[in-house]
Amino acid sequence: MPRRAGLLSAAARVNLLLLVVSAVFSWTSLSDRVPEFALTKIEESDIKDDSGKEAVAEDDADPEDLEVFYPTDQWQTLRPGQAVPAGSHVRLNLQTGDREVKLPDSENGKSDARKESRRKRLGKVDVDSTSFTSQELKKALAKMKESEKAERKAHEEEVRKKFRPIEQLKEEFEKLNVKMETDYEIMVKLISKFNSSASTLDEKVAALYDLEYYVHQVDNAKDFLSMGGLQLMIHGLNSTEATLKEHAAFVLGAALSSNPKVQIEAIEGGALQKLLVILATEQPLAVKKKALFALSSMLRHFPYAQQQFLKLGGLQVLRSLFRQKGMETLHVRVVTLLYDLIMEKMLLEGSQHGDHLEEKLQQYRQVKLVPAVVEQDWCAVVSNLLAMPEHDSREKVLKMVGVLMAFCRERYRGDQALSTTLGLLRSEYEELAAEEQREGDKDGYFRELLGSVNTIIQELS
Repeated sequence: MPRRAGLLSAAARVNLLLLVVSAVFSWTSLSDRVPEFALTKIEESDIKDDSGKEAVAEDDADPEDLEVFYPTDQWQTLRPGQAVPAGSHVRLNLQTGDREVKLPDSENGKSDARKESRRKRLGKVDVDSTSFTSQELKKALAKMKESEKAERKAHEEEVRKKFRPIEQLKEEFEKLNVKMETDYEIMVKLISKFNSSASTLDEKVAALYDLEYYVHQVDNAKDFLSMGGLQLMIHGLNSTEATLKEHAAFVLGAALSSNPKVQIEAIEGGALQKLLVILATEQPLAVKKKALFALSSMLRHFPYAQQQFLKLGGLQVLRSLFRQKGMETLHVRVVTLLYDLIMEKMLLEGSQHGDHLEEKLQQYRQVKLVPAVVEQDWCAVVSNLLAMPEHDSREKVLKMVGVLMAFCRERYRGDQALSTTLGLLRSEYEELAAEEQREGDKDGYFRELLGSVNTIIQELS
């Protein structure tokens, strides 16, 4: 009995296994044959359109053929085949299964501005339309390009009306025979006009006036020398016409200024003697002013000319100007010239000596200017000028007195008039300096003058 029961139990197990296998096979066969039994049901409309053709997947569509979708601040359903602008919010509606789009909350104002900008840019194209295709975009772009071309063409036409082309200007200048002249060519013409017997006095004066402008430049002055202009100016100092003499001295002084080559040629050409003759003889004030200017340009930084100046009695000539009536305006200029000549020698002696400077210093040592100044009693001549009312003139005279103090101290200590003048100047400049200080200017002009006066008084005490 037990053996039979075991056989029945084994047979039951086999039958049960066969039953399960049969059930699984039947279920599989039914699923393959009947769509209704599938786990996921696919609608025909999702696979084919109304014409029976298969629909094209959205990802396989040409980007240029996609319909442009313009979102708003409200959620809207996005249809298949529509392109979504970058930056839009997209979500999947779990209830309907549709994709929905809207603008970000912070971009509403900017979106309206972009829409308005697109309307202006695209003209009649309806940017708000839900059927805004790529063809319409291409037409709008073409319209924009045509508009830009028209505007550019109109601007070019407007420019052409206002300005002429360079080729046309060149032709007109050639017809007018306009030619740019160099300074050299201009100076040649001016010298020819001055030297021509056919030129009037006014034309000669005008030529000299223009020449003075050009010869200020060092290179032009050298060219002026090479073309014979310098010798013409030296001869012009002998002219009987005061105006020509005045302007010839003016041109000569401009050419001599800081130009050693011209200075050497001028002194060898006899310019120094002629200038001293003008200053020593009776001449109009304007002529003597220009002659003194030319003399100053010749003597500055030219020790050989200074030595010749002393030999020819130049100091006596300048001293005579203080005795001539109507020459007061020249007095401070003479003092300034002497101050500059003394100072340039003192500065050179106090500088470090090189080979070149040593040679120049030897030349200056041969110039005995200060002994001549003391001998001819320039100490008194200079100190008397402190009575002049102009502050600028007093400043220059005070500088000269300070330089001469080392050589004229005993002479100044016995000059009662100088002591009185210095006392008056100190009182005047103390008041003016105090007024400057009250106005907030602690280191003003009058304070500097007061310092010069006090220095002289202390050295004399």
